Amino acid sequence: MGRVEGKVALITGGARGLGEATGRTMATEGATVILTDVLDAEGDALAASINDDGGTAEYLHQDVTDEAAWDTITSGIIDRHGRLDVVVNNAGVVLDANVEDTTLEGFRHVNAINNEAVFLGTRAAIKVMKAQDPQGGSIVNISSVAGLVGIENLAAYNASKGAVRLFSKSAALHVAKAGYNIRVNSVHPSYTWTPMVQLLGDNTGDRDAFFDALGEAHPLGRPGVPMDIAWGVLYLASDESTWVTGSELVIDGGLTAQ
Repeated sequence: MGRVEGKVALITGGARGLGEATGRTMATEGATVILTDVLDAEGDALAASINDDGGTAEYLHQDVTDEAAWDTITSGIIDRHGRLDVVVNNAGVVLDANVEDTTLEGFRHVNAINNEAVFLGTRAAIKVMKAQDPQGGSIVNISSVAGLVGIENLAAYNASKGAVRLFSKSAALHVAKAGYNIRVNSVHPSYTWTPMVQLLGDNTGDRDAFFDALGEAHPLGRPGVPMDIAWGVLYLASDESTWVTGSELVIDGGLTAQ
């Protein structure tokens, strides 16, 4: 208990899946959690559930691709809570298509949410974190094993998550050398049983068989669950990782060790 006690954390894509697990975990560990998403009914219900369980959470509607909205969101958090200690750029979408079947529209849509929004969120976080007293904070950008290795039917997703990996390193070096006391790291989950991955299973025509195939693909014998990732994000958000920046936290059941 209390691993992020007193911290204020913003989690995009926070209404379900990895965002939900991360929000619940951080609230349990003492953070004030601001969840953002476009799934308003689910986001409102989750914030209410966290509060009913004794945590502190609020939900805000946010289109993470809207540049102006980022300043509105972050300045509002500062006005209400006095500071912003953690930003988890988690919002994401997937397009189940190989390079030949990927349209330019689809490619741009995936990259706008998975890549450009991570840039916007990181930049907005730095702006407020470097100005607050005491200065500093932790930015956690959710990439994927698809940011490390190629997957034939995820061309646009591969491109977006690979970009997040190297962008996070660039940002980490900048803020470190500027002396801002801000850390930037990326997290690389493998297939985790969230609505996004379940959609990929549905696209095969047999979700149960897809689940079983994922288990066989991972040396630890199963796909991930959201809490597998949430614990890793919690570590990077906490003061336990104050000497960790520009790193890649791979949480993949051994997939990329093969």
